[in-house]
Order: sequence, then structure tokens, then C-alpha cells
Amino acid sequence: MSTLFARLKIGEERYPALTGVRTVGATVVFFDHFPWSLQSHLVVNVMAFFFALSGFLIVRIYYEQVELSGRWLSKYFVNRFARIYPVYFLLLTVAVVIQHELRPWDLLRNYTLTHALFHGAPVLIQPSWSLTTEECFYFLAPLFMLLARRWTVLAPLAVGSLLLVGALAIAKVPGGWLHSSGFLQTTGFVLSTTFCGHFLEFFAGGYLALALMRVERNGPIALPGNRYTLTGLAAVAALAFAMIMVYERVLLNPSAIVLINNFLIPLPIALLYWGLLRESTVVSRLLASRLFGLLGRASYSFYLLHTLVIDYVSTPLLVHSNTSRPLCIVLTFFITWLLAIALFLFYEEPVNLWLRGKFHSRQSWVGMQATLFR
Repeated sequence: MSTLFARLKIGEERYPALTGVRTVGATVVFFDHFPWSLQSHLVVNVMAFFFALSGFLIVRIYYEQVELSGRWLSKYFVNRFARIYPVYFLLLTVAVVIQHELRPWDLLRNYTLTHALFHGAPVLIQPSWSLTTEECFYFLAPLFMLLARRWTVLAPLAVGSLLLVGALAIAKVPGGWLHSSGFLQTTGFVLSTTFCGHFLEFFAGGYLALALMRVERNGPIALPGNRYTLTGLAAVAALAFAMIMVYERVLLNPSAIVLINNFLIPLPIALLYWGLLRESTVVSRLLASRLFGLLGRASYSFYLLHTLVIDYVSTPLLVHSNTSRPLCIVLTFFITWLLAIALFLFYEEPVNLWLRGKFHSRQSWVGMQATLFR
């Protein structure tokens, strides 16, 4: 195991605690999709943690080098493609074979990662809706970063707000081919599924990266104590409790879920990450451990793989046998992690590096990703 950690440089990441956050996030998503009982589901907006991480990652890596040149943009998009698409393509093809999905329009939307822009479109890998949201952010991120550098850090916020208003306007316009195709068809869909609805979560991570870069220019970033970590955890817990109340319809109107998910939770997530980045606490040390680092590196494969295992292996096993549900859940959890680690080691990482080498995208500024999150 130590040889594996050394080869992958596990534990040498620049911000290892944030790699560990991905492990926790993927685990929470798993137990939401495969709960201990059919009546219980987690209601925390876990995707906000992933989206904030993506915003932090992109801005921290590319902000100082971004430019609107063909050469720079080609390298940027090759790196995004190499990181995201190969695993998705492989597992999507597995899903297509299993589900016998042959409708050209649905295949086109899923393979091009545009499926989550169309309300009601079949999502062949359930969690992959979030990849559409991620890809929209990747596409727009160079523009956001250039606006922040040239004008003000508030300029991207203004553009994001305009995009949300525009998307909501499209959702309100009935008729026409776009509306009939399901494109941004409803207000709820825009707010819950698209980048326009989730842009503040990405921006929270992006602004966190800008703040951290300013601190790093002045020297070490470490802070004594645990104030930011505990405050961030407490605020996230409070909003999670509010979401539970929304779903149980006890205290809050269901419309409040949009307010919590889209506009309130990004700030405490950024505050929590600020603490994890700068404070040495039990939480940050656990997340920065080698085990969490390895699982965090394999978390993307786990994220896409777990519903296929649950839907086509574990659930049929429960239906057609007397297997204990808790035992099945535990076995599924550990087996899926083992499969995800193998997929990361023998497919995801090798293909990622091969594509970058093939298209000569290993510039020094791109190489920062290795020290940030490996």
C-alpha cells in the first residue's frame, strides 16, 4: 500500500483536506441513493460541496494564466476533456448496453453531456446530470476569470446573475421548438439542475481561491485554532437541519429549498473550506490522510459507477433473494469503492495522462493540478 501511495504521490497534494472532502461527498451520495431503508433519504445538498470544489480548482489553477487565445483554450479544454470524459464514456457505454437504449436523440444528448439541459430527457447514468452543470461552468470559466482580472471580481457575479435571469426567461416562454424539446423548460428545472441555478456554488469556490491566493502571496497560510472550521460546520449543519424541515414540511415552505440550496449554503461551505485549508484540526487531518486521499482520487469513478452497481446488481439481488438489506448495502459500498479504485488506477489516470501527452497539454501551469488535487 505504501508503494501505491508513493507512486500516486498520495499525501503530497497541496491542499490534501479538500481531496478528502471528495471522499465524504461521494460517500454521502452513495447512501442517499442506497439508503438503509426505503423510507429514509439524506436531504443535504451534497452537490454544492462538489461544485464549490470545482470552482476553487479551476480558479486556483488557471486564474493567473488565462487568456483568450486558441492555443491556451485548446490546452485548457483538452485537460478538462481528459479529466472528465473517458470514464464517463466508458460507463455510459456500459449503461447503454445494459439498458438497450438505442434512440439516437437520447444517445446524442447523453454522449455530448447536454442531457441535463433538457427537462425530462433520459439520464442513462443518474448522477451524470451534474456533469452537464460542471461542463457549462468549464466552458464559461475562462470568460469569468478574464472579467475578474480586467474589471472587478464582482463582474462574474453580475454575468452569472444575468445568465440565471435569461434561463428563467426562456423557461417562462411557452411554445417553439426549444420549449417542446424540453430545453430549460421549467423554472424548477433551471434552479435545481442547470449551471444557471447553481452558479453561486461554483463562484463560492472561485472567490475562495482568489482569497487564498492573496494570502499565499504574503507567506504561509496556516492559522491557529479552529474558528473557521467549526463555524463553517455549524452553519452547514444548521442549513442541513433547515432542509430536513423543508422536506418534512414541518416548519418551512417547500419553496425555501431553493433559497437554501442556491443562495445560502455556498457561503458556509466556503467558510468551512477556508478552515480546512488554513487550520490544523482533527477534521482537516482526517481528510488529509492517505486513505482519504486515495479514495478522493478515485471518487469521480465511484460517483459515476455506484448507481450502476446499485441498480443492476444490488437492487435485483435484494428483490430476488432473502439477502439482508444492511449487509447488501455494506458489501455494495466496499465493492464499489474497490472497483472505483481499480478503474482510477488502470483506466482513468492512465488515459488522462495519455490524452494530455498526446495533445501536448502538459504545460507548467497545467501541471499545477498535480500538486493541487492529484
